[in-house]
Amino acid sequence: MYRAPVEEIAFTLKHVAGLREALAAGTFGDLSEDLIDAVLHEAGRFASEEIAPLYKAGDEKGAVLKDSAVTTPAGWRNLYKNWAEGGWNAVAAPEEYGGQGLPMMLSVAVLEMWNSASVAFCLGPMLTMGAVEALDKHATEELKQTYLAKLVSGEWMGTMNLTEPQAGSDLAALRTRAEPAGDGTYRIFGQKIFITYGEHDFTDNIVHMVLARLPDAPAGTRGISLFLVPKFLVNEDGSLGARNDLFCSGLEEKLGIHGSPTCTMIYGDGFAGDKPGAVGWLIGEENKGLACMFTMMNNARLNVGMQGVGIAEMAFQKALAYANERRQGKAAGYSGNGMAPIVYHPDVQRNLLTMKALTQISRAISYSCAHAIDMARVSEGAARAKWLDRANLLTPLAKAFSTDAGVDVASLGIQVHGGMGFIEETGAAALYRDARIAPIYEGTNGIQAIDLVARKLPLREGEEVHSYIDDLVAIASAVRTSGQGGFGQTADLLDQALDDLSEATRFLQYQLENGQVEEALAGATPYLRLFSLAAGSAYLARAAIADPSEPRLALCRFFAENMLAEVAALKDRVIEGASSLIQAGKTLISV
Repeated sequence: MYRAPVEEIAFTLKHVAGLREALAAGTFGDLSEDLIDAVLHEAGRFASEEIAPLYKAGDEKGAVLKDSAVTTPAGWRNLYKNWAEGGWNAVAAPEEYGGQGLPMMLSVAVLEMWNSASVAFCLGPMLTMGAVEALDKHATEELKQTYLAKLVSGEWMGTMNLTEPQAGSDLAALRTRAEPAGDGTYRIFGQKIFITYGEHDFTDNIVHMVLARLPDAPAGTRGISLFLVPKFLVNEDGSLGARNDLFCSGLEEKLGIHGSPTCTMIYGDGFAGDKPGAVGWLIGEENKGLACMFTMMNNARLNVGMQGVGIAEMAFQKALAYANERRQGKAAGYSGNGMAPIVYHPDVQRNLLTMKALTQISRAISYSCAHAIDMARVSEGAARAKWLDRANLLTPLAKAFSTDAGVDVASLGIQVHGGMGFIEETGAAALYRDARIAPIYEGTNGIQAIDLVARKLPLREGEEVHSYIDDLVAIASAVRTSGQGGFGQTADLLDQALDDLSEATRFLQYQLENGQVEEALAGATPYLRLFSLAAGSAYLARAAIADPSEPRLALCRFFAENMLAEVAALKDRVIEGASSLIQAGKTLISV
């Protein structure tokens, strides 16, 4: 059973990601550590005692579609009601619409716990949070007054409708159309696929954020607009009116996250209303829909990263408990009677320590990204621009590395369980099945790597990334001067890894500056992992400096001396591997 690691989460927020310094400086007004601790403990209780027990029902039964209506797993509707009444949907939402206005750091921390307990349940509320932010930043005052308070309270939920059968990740290929109705509204026609919680029984109304094209819109992504399209129209007094012309035509049969309804949505097919066309309202400017949607997508990418962290934490807890319980064989370090608990075997210890390190690294990177978002929100001028650049730099790491880690840790969890990991009753396999989608949606991890290299390395004329590396170098220097013998070779190995990161970074920047874009992008995926491992090692070191206890020092040393060597190999792939990749890749092309 899941036990929320509240103390570890609080420690990472305060001592690794920067929350304690921000509180001391009064950055978040009268927000105190006591309040933060209270929120985390209650979130942990809710995740452990109310969400986690319903995980199995969601995985085994899943969501069911009948007559265009979706029924969620047994107990989930009431679970959502309790979740909304607890105010969890409003943690970081704007106060003027009933939100609590708390930092993004706290929002992602509680999100981690929801994801550990059940990613499938958490997905719907997560997208509602994104819809709130998009409306708050881009919608008209009239739309805000009609929809925001009920989305913030959780009375209604929101979705994100992006892709279509022919489009995939290439939104330039979207065909859904929006026709002006002459009264300030639009009529939406088209099909959307892979729409998470596009239909469900949690709330009476569902507010869809839909990308579509206006007549004579420019081709490609420059011709996409964003529309608010509710399941039910809203009367002037705020009550629900007529059913809109949209419906769910099918649910996907998926590898994992079975409790989350993944819908095919049809707009403007004559399902409801006097005439075909789903009624929608423009959000933001015409043909500027992607800019509005990216408000949702950027935070959604960080939130998906938290899915990786949450699953990794759950997989580690499950594997650690099993390894201490399961007895098999003789172990050199075991002096008890009979067979040794498998946790005594060095190979099992290696797997468990790798799981623990990857989980803590992913948590630290993601929380640090959230910290940068918070600092950008409360800063002005040059300081705001710097923090915004830092958030943009860390977002692809938080999404891609954390979700890769979720898959890797869940896979290692199966390995620790041995044959029982391949059996559904232990739950280890279910975590792997749930984890596998996260590197794919909200922009595949390959797209995240492209974004990191092509868009984020040039930030501030290329200096933002080196400023961040300098911060990591300062941590390595602090390790060297700490006087803690428990660090072993960490200082030297971390210095070398950061040198490799700096060298690979300058190499890619040189390629971009000289028009060698294909060569640079060939190294993007190994570079993102290189970057994350080096940064993650520094964060483990920062944690051990703040709390030089044996477990933290031992984990930091283990990672540096057993896993950090991968950075050098990744650097070589970035610098030396592009030519062979491009040449060999051509042999695969048959069209």
